Amino acid sequence: QVQLVESGGGLVQAGGSLRLSCAASGSLLSINVMGWYRQTPGKSRELVATITSGGSTNYADSVKGRFTISRDNDKKTVYLQMNSLKPEDTAVYYCYNFLTPYGGSGPRFYWGQGTQVTVSS
Repeated sequence: QVQLVESGGGLVQAGGSLRLSCAASGSLLSINVMGWYRQTPGKSRELVATITSGGSTNYADSVKGRFTISRDNDKKTVYLQMNSLKPEDTAVYYCYNFLTPYGGSGPRFYWGQGTQVTVSS
């Protein structure tokens, strides 16, 4: 059973920084794309950043230049370094992996449980 466990959320003042982590555990063959979404009440989920197995990254325009996504394949972990945080970054952040588990089934999406990030003004 594959699981994604997130950590690193919390409360920070505007201009501050936080680092989110998301570690995959369980039996899996490979992880292709890893990334982060965020969601605030009453809004649809927004893609924040993605990183492929080859290291190519993509960011939402709203976080470019402030957030950095990275991954450690040995640790099966994806990170989101968030700098110069703004109140509008307040949301629940969800990590995801598009990975292939052991057992013969094809690749599919797995999601973390979500971690709250609150930025005060």
